[in-house]
Amino acid sequence: MPHLLFHYIFKRVGFNVLVVQLALSVPVVLSYLLYQLPPAAVRGGLVIPALVGVTPTVAYVTLPMAIGVATALEFSRMASEGMVAVLYALRLSVWSICRPALSLAGGIVILGYILANFVAPHYSSYMQDVLNVVNNSLNHRMLDAARFYTFSNGVKTLYIERWVTPDIAANLFVRQISIEKMQEETITAARAEFRRNESGVIVALSNGSIQTRSLTSNDVRLANFDEYAMALPMQGSSGLPDRGWKGVYELSAGAFLTSRDLAKADARQQGEWMAEAAKRFGVPMLALAHTLLAMALVLAFGNITGRRGAAGGLTIIAIPAVHIAFLVALESLLRISAWFSIVLLAAVAAEIALSIWLIARLNYSPRPRPFDAYAPHEGYAAPVA
Repeated sequence: MPHLLFHYIFKRVGFNVLVVQLALSVPVVLSYLLYQLPPAAVRGGLVIPALVGVTPTVAYVTLPMAIGVATALEFSRMASEGMVAVLYALRLSVWSICRPALSLAGGIVILGYILANFVAPHYSSYMQDVLNVVNNSLNHRMLDAARFYTFSNGVKTLYIERWVTPDIAANLFVRQISIEKMQEETITAARAEFRRNESGVIVALSNGSIQTRSLTSNDVRLANFDEYAMALPMQGSSGLPDRGWKGVYELSAGAFLTSRDLAKADARQQGEWMAEAAKRFGVPMLALAHTLLAMALVLAFGNITGRRGAAGGLTIIAIPAVHIAFLVALESLLRISAWFSIVLLAAVAAEIALSIWLIARLNYSPRPRPFDAYAPHEGYAAPVA
């Protein structure tokens, strides 16, 4: 294939990949964030870390579908405009026509492995930290008024009557138990200002009282104060709080592979490990499989003369259907048993083999019959000399 034609098809498919990838990723990311994050996360400043945490994962999961749909769109356009017929007339083989899209698919496979094994695990910790803050109410701007919140496994209880500003509350109630001092403190304040430092949140209380009750003797002491400060185990200014645990989806490639022995000890963990392994090492390869399938379907069942283009629409629908079916099977079957990985590998191999067979069948040109084949047979009249 001439270099000019190669770069033309390569750029056309590449531009379609960018458009389709944005069209797929943006709705998926936004819908996931809307499902996982409450409205209070916006004023808590958690949207940006969550967006950074989930985007790389969505990117490498949707890239194979993007390259498949983009290839189907471009080859359908080429077929409907008669460009494929012109390329055949130039005596270009089917594999030559497919080479630009296959080269791009190879590059996307490498990009997918980088995203899946290095970029996405690093940034997925951001999303898990955000979910930790949301689930445990560790951001003071996410606290709703007229609701009780517990921290440190129930040791601290916090209640706010109303918010004056995002950082200043009116009529605060705190109950905390000190195991070291063996006493219970009940603190009330007319005004509370939440101030972040590097390690947590300091609450500056004004015009309140402290009631202290001993857990051993039940003695009660009451003291009033004008100004009082206390610390809360919440999100500080240095970053999101430490969770103290890591999932397998947060491990880089080397640490992930070495964690397999630990995952074998528990059936649920082994299922999660196998599902994550299939996503990391199987999903990027689907970019090549879907690209082959898109070209095979368009070239084999589409009309390359430009008269009809109905088959192109079916091809564009087939690629997302195959990709979504693979992802659903991956997430559901591998959590049941690791043996289902053989079924998934066989399905991917069948998709690649079927696509190669269809393209090779189109590329095959039968040899012309020898001249003797046209000699008159017995029972037929000989041609007039």
